[in-house]
Amino acid sequence: MLFLESTRDQLLQPLLAASGVVEKRQTMPILANVLLERDAGRLGLTATDGEMQLAVRIDASELPGEEGRLTVNAKKLLDILRSLPEGAVIRLERDGDSRLVLRCGRSRFTLQALPAEEFPRLVAPQGEDAPMRLTQRELRRLIALTSYAMAQQDIRYYLVGMLFAAEGDRLDVVTTDSHRLAHCAQPLSEPLSGAREAIVPRKAVGELQRLLADSDETVEVRIADKQIVFRFKDTEFLSKIIDGRFPDFRRVIPKDHPIRVSFVRTELQQSLQRVAILASDKIRPVKLSFSPGLVRLSSHNAEQEEAVEEIEIAYDGQPLEIGFNVGYLLDVLGALTNEVVHLSLKDGNAATLITVPEDEGFEYVVMPMRL
Repeated sequence: MLFLESTRDQLLQPLLAASGVVEKRQTMPILANVLLERDAGRLGLTATDGEMQLAVRIDASELPGEEGRLTVNAKKLLDILRSLPEGAVIRLERDGDSRLVLRCGRSRFTLQALPAEEFPRLVAPQGEDAPMRLTQRELRRLIALTSYAMAQQDIRYYLVGMLFAAEGDRLDVVTTDSHRLAHCAQPLSEPLSGAREAIVPRKAVGELQRLLADSDETVEVRIADKQIVFRFKDTEFLSKIIDGRFPDFRRVIPKDHPIRVSFVRTELQQSLQRVAILASDKIRPVKLSFSPGLVRLSSHNAEQEEAVEEIEIAYDGQPLEIGFNVGYLLDVLGALTNEVVHLSLKDGNAATLITVPEDEGFEYVVMPMRL
């Protein structure tokens, strides 16, 4: 029975999107599969790893084929489509309930299929509250400005994720690994009734970042039933959320730092990159020594090698020395695109606040190192 006839490209792009969530090491064979569903003139592709799920739907009203549902190995189907020439016409034919045959010209591929009824689909939350709405570009920016500060691995599992906290007409996105904290706020076009909060797992954040485009198209975000769902265009991305209590980020952000120094972002970034070359491999310490009109950046290593850079700045205070993990500074400078950054300091032992003049909603807090 003919399930679908289309061009290779019509199927390749949605399959590329959906297959990104497929786990390479599965506990269940069917988790390696993508669910193909055809009904009411639409073709749906759904993939899940049990913790997150991506569903893409495309218009199939003009494409030959019969309605039906089946699952097939996502990677194998993707590899086959990639190997075919652009614009090639393909036919997907069901051979009973356990086989899918793909034909293209003189090529034929027979794949094992598993019943759609066994596919462990996650059910998207359908709360009564109105969803949050922002553009793909805005959400992509929020993630880019904060994702680097998530913990890689931590027994405090709530740190291996990104906090989405919304109330009224504002969405706050926060990450921290306990050594640094990144916070970015975004106004919402429509005020919300009540507060909403979710910690999105690190893996889901990475997948969402891959899906979002630099576009003004609307994203609807809904939090309910220990899940968060993002809907945009013909895509629905769903993730379970981390059950934990995120630290109160507002208490961490310094409010009384009297010293503020401005830098040209790229100048500071490039100087730190050069100094980092000779920093010790493990903790990568770099020292910033402030004196009137000048900051001296320096690093050294176990071989007694040293790197020094000097930058002229508008500073007329007392001499001040403070140390940082250079990677923590380079991460934030690489994520920002602004021309100027501000460093607000209190002394060599207190956390430093990094802000940008064009965006009052962005804040980055980094703890100093003992040198």
